[in-house]
Amino acid sequence: MNSAANARRSLLTLASVVAGCMVMTGCVSTVSGVAVRDRSAAPVDVPPLKDAQLAKVLLTVRDINAVMGSTDMEITSELDQMTDHSRTISDPDCLGAIYGAEQPVYDGSGWTSVRDQVAREPEEDNQHWVEQTVVLYPNADKAQRFWEKSKSTWKKCGGSAVSVDDGQSSYTWQLEDLDAKDQVITQRTTQEDAGGWECEHAMSYVSNVTLEAWACSYGINDEAATIVAKMVYNASKKK
Repeated sequence: MNSAANARRSLLTLASVVAGCMVMTGCVSTVSGVAVRDRSAAPVDVPPLKDAQLAKVLLTVRDINAVMGSTDMEITSELDQMTDHSRTISDPDCLGAIYGAEQPVYDGSGWTSVRDQVAREPEEDNQHWVEQTVVLYPNADKAQRFWEKSKSTWKKCGGSAVSVDDGQSSYTWQLEDLDAKDQVITQRTTQEDAGGWECEHAMSYVSNVTLEAWACSYGINDEAATIVAKMVYNASKKK
């Protein structure tokens, strides 16, 4: 098994943005000199979500395949609890920039429920890998505060190298600088000596949930941001 496959296996417990401004709740367009809200944007006032609605915020595997340009991706992991990889990485302060749904990262945020799902092709040397996570909070303020904390953390970790050693394999991720646009943060990472295997990490929030996605392949574009945009849209449609 090559190092990229090892890395993707260890992460298992881990097109432009859809409709343009779907995630950007403040996006506007100008008509006859009057600023109006873009109809494609998610509603500003989204009612609070409940635990029973979280699963439907996640994209279907069919949608994931469409975003990633694949046809064979399958759901390989589904979790309703956090994990902890803090002892496997060289810089625990960057845990939230490297992994999703990590207990130490969310501790103290007031989160109440989580749904985390991984999809990939079934073969060992898969060409695509996606993790999507939705986390529920008691109110919208707590969700926004966690997003802002994540924005600060990812920014500090940008430009650094973080090594991972899970006891079976070891590898290093090179983190690029944070990219922040309105309510969406994204960051790209490249695995060293893995033939071009790279990932985009994206996070947003709406109402009382945060939405997070990892999208990895041999040549990534804005797939994670697209997935997060679709998750925001799904969350805004929950009743």
